[in-house]
Amino acid sequence: MMQEIVFYDTLRHALWIAVTVSTPILVVALVAGLIVGLFQALTSIQEMTLTFVPKLAAILAVFWVTMSFMTDTLTSFFVTEIVPLIAGV
Repeated sequence: MMQEIVFYDTLRHALWIAVTVSTPILVVALVAGLIVGLFQALTSIQEMTLTFVPKLAAILAVFWVTMSFMTDTLTSFFVTEIVPLIAGV
């Protein structure tokens, strides 16, 4: 049976990993949204695809660039934290 402290510490670490991995994509989505919104407000263009396509392109570019960081972070977490808990080591 897993002790509560181990469970909560693993959960805390998993949530921190989730925040760390998702931060680059969320920051880029926020910045792209602000830039597109500012552009729309300044030019009075209210096109729906204008908000969607640049954000999608920026998110895909950042995801492609940070994919190795995300993979390494998640793999390291599973190898050092989750697998030993499952194996009972």
